[in-house]
Amino acid sequence: MHSLTDVEVQALTLRAEDIRESIIKMLLEAGSGHSAGPLGMTDVFTALYFRIMKHNPRHPDWVERDRLILSNGHIAPVLYATMAHAGYFSVTELKTLRKFGSRLQGHPHREALPGLETSSGPLGSGLSQAIGMALMDRLEEHKPDRYFYCCMGDGEINEGQVWESFLLLNKFKLNKVISIIDRNTIQIDGYTEDVLPLESLKDKMEAFNFHVIEVDGHNFKDIVRAVGMAKSTLDKPTVIIAHTIPGKGVSFMEGNYRWHGIPVGLQDVPGAPPKEEQAKVALRELHTLRGKIKHPDID
Repeated sequence: MHSLTDVEVQALTLRAEDIRESIIKMLLEAGSGHSAGPLGMTDVFTALYFRIMKHNPRHPDWVERDRLILSNGHIAPVLYATMAHAGYFSVTELKTLRKFGSRLQGHPHREALPGLETSSGPLGSGLSQAIGMALMDRLEEHKPDRYFYCCMGDGEINEGQVWESFLLLNKFKLNKVISIIDRNTIQIDGYTEDVLPLESLKDKMEAFNFHVIEVDGHNFKDIVRAVGMAKSTLDKPTVIIAHTIPGKGVSFMEGNYRWHGIPVGLQDVPGAPPKEEQAKVALRELHTLRGKIKHPDID
């Protein structure tokens, strides 16, 4: 996997901003859902779907595809938006998020939408699922060269099942499992270091004999380089700790745990515009980053 050129970085940056705009619009339409995590992980998902992963939107069940396991399923808006922009389904379907009968529920439902690898809900289960997939992969006689990317939240790893999975991951030396921890330092009711401290997270992961890489989760070159290093590590699993800014791209959301589980337009939040103005301001800021328009509407 060669290093990204500046032109490639620019293309990914523009793609990520499209995805962020879709996240804001779909959450506004739904009237519920999570904002901070999806916006913070947009760059990671953009890199995965538009640069790193082997997949085919026209043939979602392609046997040689890589697998993406979303363990912290509440950030589903970024998964759905990225899949739509990658061509799995129409971007217009994003406005059905969380609605009755929609394929786009609050947590991914594998049987409802082609391209999803797992269903989620209870936090902490994704890594176990990724391990099961990777173990089955080892049993195949003529298996393709594929990887299993497990995305987890940092608050999520408060769950004991995650630490049991770390033990198993180390025992079987599953180097094809690449874990990506969203280190955004927030969870539903506060900051991770206030709720249940995780630091030094890197030291904890290294104690399991993992190959640990810390990256800026908004730097495409860092993300792509880290995955390349993970693929070159054959004797142990890799854990990528992606330092992200929750609410990335929207100034009044960035770093504020209060936006963990609410969308724009639902309620007034200290330090944010009035709820009636939140979506317009958020979209204006995202557009400004791209230099496209100054006063976007939100339809």
